[in-house]
Amino acid sequence: MKEFWTNHKKTILIVVAVIGILALVGAGLALALLGKKSSEEPKEVTSAWPVAERERTVTKPPEPVRWPLTGVEVAPGESPADVRVLSVKIENSAAARPQTGLDMADIVYESLTEGGITRFNALFHSQTPPEIGPVRSARMSDTQLVPQYSALFAHSGANSGVLGAIRSTGLEVVDHSGASAAYRRVSDRRAPHNLYMDPARAREIAISRGYSATQELKGLQFSPSAESTLTVSRVVIPFSNANSVAWDYNADRGVYQRSNNGQAHKDRVSGEQYSAHNVVVLWTRTTATGPRGIGGRTLEIALVGNGRASIFRDGIRIDGVWETDGSSPPVFRDDEGALARLAPGNTWFQVVPLNVNISMQ
Repeated sequence: MKEFWTNHKKTILIVVAVIGILALVGAGLALALLGKKSSEEPKEVTSAWPVAERERTVTKPPEPVRWPLTGVEVAPGESPADVRVLSVKIENSAAARPQTGLDMADIVYESLTEGGITRFNALFHSQTPPEIGPVRSARMSDTQLVPQYSALFAHSGANSGVLGAIRSTGLEVVDHSGASAAYRRVSDRRAPHNLYMDPARAREIAISRGYSATQELKGLQFSPSAESTLTVSRVVIPFSNANSVAWDYNADRGVYQRSNNGQAHKDRVSGEQYSAHNVVVLWTRTTATGPRGIGGRTLEIALVGNGRASIFRDGIRIDGVWETDGSSPPVFRDDEGALARLAPGNTWFQVVPLNVNISMQ
Protein backbone atom coordinates (compact mmCIF):
# COMPACT_ATOMS: atom_id res chain seq x y z
CA MET A 1 0.00 0.00 0.00
CA LYS A 2 2.84 2.28 0.90
CA GLU A 3 4.51 1.35 -2.32
CA PHE A 4 1.24 2.16 -4.25
CA TRP A 5 0.93 5.58 -2.59
CA THR A 6 4.55 6.30 -3.36
CA ASN A 7 4.24 5.36 -7.01
CA HIS A 8 0.82 7.13 -7.59
CA LYS A 9 0.88 10.01 -5.07
CA LYS A 10 1.04 12.71 -7.68
CA THR A 11 -1.79 11.25 -9.76
CA ILE A 12 -4.08 10.86 -6.72
CA LEU A 13 -3.51 14.45 -5.61
CA ILE A 14 -4.30 15.71 -9.09
CA VAL A 15 -7.61 13.70 -9.18
CA VAL A 16 -8.66 14.96 -5.71
CA ALA A 17 -7.93 18.53 -6.72
CA VAL A 18 -9.99 18.18 -9.91
CA ILE A 19 -12.94 16.70 -7.97
CA GLY A 20 -12.80 19.57 -5.47
CA ILE A 21 -12.72 22.15 -8.21
CA LEU A 22 -15.71 20.52 -9.93
CA ALA A 23 -17.67 20.46 -6.63
CA LEU A 24 -16.98 24.11 -6.00
CA VAL A 25 -18.04 25.05 -9.54
CA GLY A 26 -21.27 23.03 -9.24
CA ALA A 27 -22.14 24.58 -5.91
CA GLY A 28 -21.54 28.07 -7.28
CA LEU A 29 -23.62 27.39 -10.33
CA ALA A 30 -26.46 26.05 -8.16
CA LEU A 31 -26.37 29.13 -5.91
CA ALA A 32 -26.35 31.41 -8.91
CA LEU A 33 -29.38 29.74 -10.42
CA LEU A 34 -31.24 29.81 -7.11
CA GLY A 35 -30.48 33.49 -6.61
CA LYS A 36 -31.67 34.33 -10.09
CA LYS A 37 -34.92 32.44 -9.59
CA SER A 38 -35.68 34.06 -6.23
CA SER A 39 -34.94 37.55 -7.53
CA GLU A 40 -37.41 37.30 -10.40
CA GLU A 41 -40.79 39.10 -9.69
CA PRO A 42 -44.01 37.31 -10.71
CA LYS A 43 -45.46 38.61 -13.89
CA GLU A 44 -48.53 40.88 -13.37
CA VAL A 45 -51.64 39.79 -15.18
CA THR A 46 -53.63 42.76 -16.38
CA SER A 47 -56.77 43.28 -18.39
CA ALA A 48 -58.36 46.44 -19.76
CA TRP A 49 -61.01 47.98 -17.45
CA PRO A 50 -64.30 48.33 -19.35
CA VAL A 51 -65.23 51.89 -20.09
CA ALA A 52 -68.88 52.62 -19.21
CA GLU A 53 -70.71 54.42 -21.98
CA ARG A 54 -73.38 55.67 -19.47
CA GLU A 55 -73.93 55.56 -15.75
CA ARG A 56 -75.71 52.48 -14.52
CA THR A 57 -79.11 53.23 -12.93
CA VAL A 58 -81.52 51.05 -10.99
CA THR A 59 -85.16 51.71 -11.82
CA LYS A 60 -87.23 52.54 -8.75
CA PRO A 61 -90.38 50.41 -8.56
CA PRO A 62 -93.51 52.47 -9.18
CA GLU A 63 -95.62 53.45 -6.19
CA PRO A 64 -98.72 51.26 -5.90
CA VAL A 65 -102.02 52.87 -6.83
CA ARG A 66 -104.17 53.50 -3.76
CA TRP A 67 -107.80 54.41 -3.17
CA PRO A 68 -107.73 58.14 -2.41
CA LEU A 69 -110.26 58.03 0.43
CA THR A 70 -108.76 55.04 2.28
CA GLY A 71 -105.10 54.86 1.29
CA VAL A 72 -105.56 51.12 0.67
CA GLU A 73 -103.78 49.59 -2.33
CA VAL A 74 -105.95 49.06 -5.39
CA ALA A 75 -106.47 45.46 -6.55
CA PRO A 76 -105.21 44.48 -10.03
CA GLY A 77 -107.60 45.57 -12.75
CA GLU A 78 -109.22 48.32 -10.65
CA SER A 79 -108.83 52.05 -11.14
CA PRO A 80 -110.10 54.71 -8.70
CA ALA A 81 -110.56 57.15 -11.57
CA ASP A 82 -113.14 54.83 -13.12
CA VAL A 83 -115.48 55.01 -10.12
CA ARG A 84 -117.49 58.08 -9.17
CA VAL A 85 -117.83 58.81 -5.46
CA LEU A 86 -121.42 58.47 -4.26
CA SER A 87 -122.56 60.56 -1.27
CA VAL A 88 -125.70 59.26 0.47
CA LYS A 89 -127.68 60.97 3.24
CA ILE A 90 -128.62 58.32 5.83
CA GLU A 91 -130.84 58.59 8.89
CA ASN A 92 -129.72 57.84 12.47
CA SER A 93 -132.82 58.10 14.62
CA ALA A 94 -133.71 55.12 16.83
CA ALA A 95 -136.28 54.01 14.22
CA ALA A 96 -133.59 53.98 11.53
CA ARG A 97 -131.22 51.60 13.29
CA PRO A 98 -129.79 49.25 12.25
CA GLN A 99 -128.75 50.87 8.99
CA THR A 100 -127.64 49.12 5.82
CA GLY A 101 -124.34 49.62 4.01
CA LEU A 102 -122.45 51.95 6.33
CA ASP A 103 -119.85 49.25 6.92
CA MET A 104 -118.75 49.58 3.27
CA ALA A 105 -118.39 53.37 3.19
CA ASP A 106 -114.90 54.80 2.81
CA ILE A 107 -115.91 57.86 4.84
CA VAL A 108 -118.86 58.69 7.08
CA TYR A 109 -119.65 62.17 8.38
CA GLU A 110 -121.96 62.31 11.40
CA SER A 111 -123.48 65.65 12.39
CA LEU A 112 -126.39 67.04 14.36
CA THR A 113 -129.83 67.77 12.98
CA GLU A 114 -132.98 69.04 14.68
CA GLY A 115 -133.92 67.70 18.09
CA GLY A 116 -130.43 66.47 18.93
CA ILE A 117 -130.48 63.42 16.66
CA THR A 118 -127.69 62.89 14.16
CA ARG A 119 -127.61 62.12 10.46
CA PHE A 120 -124.91 60.58 8.28
CA ASN A 121 -123.41 61.55 4.97
CA ALA A 122 -121.70 58.36 3.78
CA LEU A 123 -119.21 58.39 0.91
CA PHE A 124 -118.81 55.23 -1.18
CA HIS A 125 -115.89 54.77 -3.55
CA SER A 126 -113.63 51.72 -3.06
CA GLN A 127 -116.61 49.51 -2.13
CA THR A 128 -120.26 49.61 -3.13
CA PRO A 129 -122.91 47.64 -1.21
CA PRO A 130 -125.93 46.23 -3.04
CA GLU A 131 -128.25 48.49 -1.03
CA ILE A 132 -127.94 51.56 1.24
CA GLY A 133 -130.38 53.07 3.69
CA PRO A 134 -132.56 54.32 5.12
CA VAL A 135 -132.11 57.41 2.94
CA ARG A 136 -133.39 60.72 4.30
CA SER A 137 -133.43 64.41 3.48
CA ALA A 138 -130.46 66.69 2.84
CA ARG A 139 -129.16 69.48 5.06
CA MET A 140 -127.40 72.75 4.26
CA SER A 141 -124.01 71.37 5.32
CA ASP A 142 -124.21 68.86 2.47
CA THR A 143 -123.79 71.69 -0.02
CA GLN A 144 -120.35 72.32 1.52
CA LEU A 145 -119.39 68.68 1.99
CA VAL A 146 -120.31 67.02 -1.32
CA PRO A 147 -118.15 69.31 -3.55
CA GLN A 148 -115.05 68.43 -1.51
CA TYR A 149 -115.30 64.91 -2.92
CA SER A 150 -116.77 65.73 -6.37
CA ALA A 151 -119.49 63.24 -5.52
CA LEU A 152 -122.91 62.32 -6.85
CA PHE A 153 -125.43 63.20 -4.16
CA ALA A 154 -128.30 60.91 -3.14
CA HIS A 155 -131.04 62.05 -0.72
CA SER A 156 -134.80 62.00 -0.33
CA GLY A 157 -135.70 65.67 -0.48
CA ALA A 158 -135.08 68.73 1.70
CA ASN A 159 -136.70 72.00 2.68
CA SER A 160 -136.97 74.73 0.07
CA GLY A 161 -133.90 76.61 1.30
CA VAL A 162 -131.66 73.55 1.10
CA LEU A 163 -133.05 72.54 -2.31
CA GLY A 164 -132.33 76.05 -3.61
CA ALA A 165 -128.76 75.85 -2.27
CA ILE A 166 -128.27 72.43 -3.91
CA ARG A 167 -129.35 73.87 -7.26
CA SER A 168 -127.21 77.00 -6.95
CA THR A 169 -124.18 74.96 -5.90
CA GLY A 170 -124.57 72.81 -9.00
CA LEU A 171 -124.47 69.45 -7.24
CA GLU A 172 -125.06 66.44 -9.47
CA VAL A 173 -128.03 64.81 -7.78
CA VAL A 174 -129.64 61.36 -7.97
CA ASP A 175 -132.36 61.96 -5.38
CA HIS A 176 -135.55 60.04 -4.70
CA SER A 177 -137.83 62.37 -6.59
CA GLY A 178 -135.68 62.58 -9.71
CA ALA A 179 -134.20 59.06 -9.81
CA SER A 180 -137.00 57.00 -8.29
CA ALA A 181 -135.98 53.87 -10.24
CA ALA A 182 -132.95 53.60 -7.93
CA TYR A 183 -135.08 53.55 -4.76
CA ARG A 184 -137.55 51.26 -3.04
CA ARG A 185 -139.50 51.18 0.21
CA VAL A 186 -139.24 48.06 2.35
CA SER A 187 -142.35 46.62 3.99
CA ASP A 188 -140.86 45.69 7.37
CA ARG A 189 -140.35 49.32 8.42
CA ARG A 190 -142.66 52.27 8.68
CA ALA A 191 -142.24 55.38 6.53
CA PRO A 192 -140.22 57.55 6.44
CA HIS A 193 -137.62 55.15 7.86
CA ASN A 194 -137.95 52.58 5.07
CA LEU A 195 -136.45 54.15 1.93
CA TYR A 196 -133.48 52.28 0.46
CA MET A 197 -131.44 52.86 -2.68
CA ASP A 198 -129.57 50.74 -5.23
CA PRO A 199 -126.23 52.54 -5.71
CA ALA A 200 -125.37 50.74 -8.95
CA ARG A 201 -128.70 51.82 -10.48
CA ALA A 202 -128.15 55.37 -9.20
CA ARG A 203 -124.80 55.54 -11.01
CA GLU A 204 -126.42 54.27 -14.20
CA ILE A 205 -129.06 57.02 -14.00
CA ALA A 206 -126.31 59.58 -13.41
CA ILE A 207 -124.54 58.49 -16.59
CA SER A 208 -127.80 58.67 -18.57
CA ARG A 209 -128.12 62.30 -17.45
CA GLY A 210 -124.67 63.12 -18.76
CA TYR A 211 -122.94 63.19 -15.41
CA SER A 212 -119.36 62.01 -15.50
CA ALA A 213 -118.82 58.38 -14.55
CA THR A 214 -115.16 59.01 -13.72
CA GLN A 215 -113.21 61.56 -11.71
CA GLU A 216 -109.74 62.62 -10.66
CA LEU A 217 -110.06 62.91 -6.90
CA LYS A 218 -107.68 64.50 -4.44
CA GLY A 219 -107.74 62.26 -1.41
CA LEU A 220 -106.88 62.34 2.25
CA GLN A 221 -103.34 62.02 3.59
CA PHE A 222 -102.28 58.62 4.98
CA SER A 223 -99.31 56.99 6.66
CA PRO A 224 -98.85 53.43 7.97
CA SER A 225 -97.80 54.68 11.42
CA ALA A 226 -97.83 57.77 13.60
CA GLU A 227 -96.27 58.87 16.86
CA SER A 228 -97.96 60.32 19.90
CA THR A 229 -97.54 60.04 23.65
CA LEU A 230 -101.32 60.30 24.08
CA THR A 231 -102.79 56.81 24.18
CA VAL A 232 -106.57 56.51 24.13
CA SER A 233 -108.61 53.31 24.29
CA ARG A 234 -112.10 54.87 24.46
CA VAL A 235 -113.62 58.04 23.03
CA VAL A 236 -117.10 59.31 23.93
CA ILE A 237 -118.78 62.01 21.81
CA PRO A 238 -121.89 63.48 23.47
CA PHE A 239 -123.66 64.94 20.44
CA SER A 240 -126.71 65.72 22.57
CA ASN A 241 -128.94 64.30 25.28
CA ALA A 242 -130.59 62.27 22.53
CA ASN A 243 -127.44 60.85 21.01
CA SER A 244 -124.17 59.78 22.61
CA VAL A 245 -121.55 57.84 20.66
CA ALA A 246 -118.62 55.81 21.99
CA TRP A 247 -115.67 54.32 20.13
CA ASP A 248 -113.64 51.55 21.81
CA TYR A 249 -110.24 50.58 20.46
CA ASN A 250 -109.77 46.93 19.54
CA ALA A 251 -106.00 46.45 19.56
CA ASP A 252 -106.20 42.98 17.99
CA ARG A 253 -107.96 44.35 14.92
CA GLY A 254 -106.46 47.83 14.98
CA VAL A 255 -109.89 49.51 14.72
CA TYR A 256 -112.35 51.47 16.84
CA GLN A 257 -115.74 49.84 17.39
CA ARG A 258 -118.85 52.00 17.60
CA SER A 259 -121.65 52.09 20.14
CA ASN A 260 -124.71 54.35 19.90
CA ASN A 261 -126.53 55.25 23.11
CA GLY A 262 -124.87 52.39 24.95
CA GLN A 263 -125.64 49.71 22.34
CA ALA A 264 -123.23 48.13 19.87
CA HIS A 265 -124.05 49.79 16.54
CA LYS A 266 -124.38 47.03 13.93
CA ASP A 267 -125.20 46.76 10.26
CA ARG A 268 -128.61 45.36 9.33
CA VAL A 269 -127.28 43.06 6.59
CA SER A 270 -123.84 41.93 7.76
CA GLY A 271 -124.69 42.00 11.48
CA GLU A 272 -121.18 43.31 12.14
CA GLN A 273 -120.50 46.14 14.55
CA TYR A 274 -119.47 49.32 12.76
CA SER A 275 -115.76 50.03 13.06
CA ALA A 276 -113.25 52.61 11.83
CA HIS A 277 -109.50 52.77 11.39
CA ASN A 278 -109.76 56.50 12.05
CA VAL A 279 -112.15 58.46 14.23
CA VAL A 280 -111.74 62.20 13.66
CA VAL A 281 -113.56 64.76 15.78
CA LEU A 282 -114.14 68.05 13.93
CA TRP A 283 -115.20 71.09 15.95
CA THR A 284 -117.23 73.43 13.72
CA ARG A 285 -119.16 76.68 13.96
CA THR A 286 -122.77 75.52 14.37
CA THR A 287 -125.70 77.93 14.47
CA ALA A 288 -129.48 77.49 14.57
CA THR A 289 -131.25 79.35 11.79
CA GLY A 290 -134.73 79.75 10.35
CA PRO A 291 -138.09 79.13 11.99
CA ARG A 292 -138.50 76.32 14.49
CA GLY A 293 -139.85 73.27 12.71
CA ILE A 294 -140.57 69.68 13.69
CA GLY A 295 -137.86 68.71 16.14
CA GLY A 296 -136.31 72.16 16.36
CA ARG A 297 -134.57 74.79 14.27
CA THR A 298 -132.36 74.05 11.26
CA LEU A 299 -128.65 73.95 12.00
CA GLU A 300 -125.99 75.62 9.89
CA ILE A 301 -122.71 73.69 10.17
CA ALA A 302 -119.54 75.22 8.70
CA LEU A 303 -117.57 72.46 6.97
CA VAL A 304 -115.49 74.91 4.91
CA GLY A 305 -112.75 76.90 6.62
CA ASN A 306 -110.83 75.59 9.58
CA GLY A 307 -111.19 74.51 13.18
CA ARG A 308 -109.92 72.29 15.94
CA ALA A 309 -109.56 68.55 15.36
CA SER A 310 -108.54 65.39 17.20
CA ILE A 311 -107.47 62.30 15.28
CA PHE A 312 -107.75 58.87 16.89
CA ARG A 313 -105.81 56.09 15.15
CA ASP A 314 -103.85 53.04 16.30
CA GLY A 315 -104.90 53.65 19.90
CA ILE A 316 -103.31 57.11 20.00
CA ARG A 317 -104.60 60.67 19.82
CA ILE A 318 -103.24 63.51 17.70
CA ASP A 319 -104.56 67.01 18.42
CA GLY A 320 -104.43 69.76 15.84
CA VAL A 321 -106.52 71.59 13.26
CA TRP A 322 -108.49 70.83 10.11
CA GLU A 323 -108.67 73.06 7.05
CA THR A 324 -110.32 73.04 3.62
CA ASP A 325 -111.29 75.66 1.07
CA GLY A 326 -114.23 73.51 0.00
CA SER A 327 -112.70 72.19 -3.23
CA SER A 328 -110.98 69.15 -1.69
CA PRO A 329 -111.10 67.05 1.49
CA PRO A 330 -109.75 68.53 4.72
CA VAL A 331 -106.04 68.57 5.53
CA PHE A 332 -104.92 68.03 9.12
CA ARG A 333 -101.96 69.48 11.00
CA ASP A 334 -100.82 68.74 14.52
CA ASP A 335 -100.17 71.34 17.20
CA GLU A 336 -96.60 71.76 15.91
CA GLY A 337 -97.85 72.55 12.40
CA ALA A 338 -96.70 69.27 10.86
CA LEU A 339 -98.97 67.32 8.52
CA ALA A 340 -101.09 64.85 10.51
CA ARG A 341 -101.91 61.73 8.52
CA LEU A 342 -104.62 59.11 8.88
CA ALA A 343 -104.16 55.35 9.12
CA PRO A 344 -104.95 53.49 5.90
CA GLY A 345 -108.57 52.37 6.06
CA ASN A 346 -112.01 53.89 6.58
CA THR A 347 -112.71 57.08 8.52
CA TRP A 348 -115.65 58.36 10.56
CA PHE A 349 -115.79 62.13 11.03
CA GLN A 350 -117.64 63.20 14.15
CA VAL A 351 -118.77 66.78 13.53
CA VAL A 352 -119.61 68.62 16.75
CA PRO A 353 -120.31 72.24 17.80
CA LEU A 354 -117.48 74.28 19.30
CA ASN A 355 -118.83 73.93 22.86
CA VAL A 356 -118.95 70.11 22.91
CA ASN A 357 -116.42 68.40 25.16
CA ILE A 358 -115.51 64.82 24.36
CA SER A 359 -114.25 62.39 27.02
CA MET A 360 -111.42 59.88 26.69
CA GLN A 361 -109.90 56.98 28.58
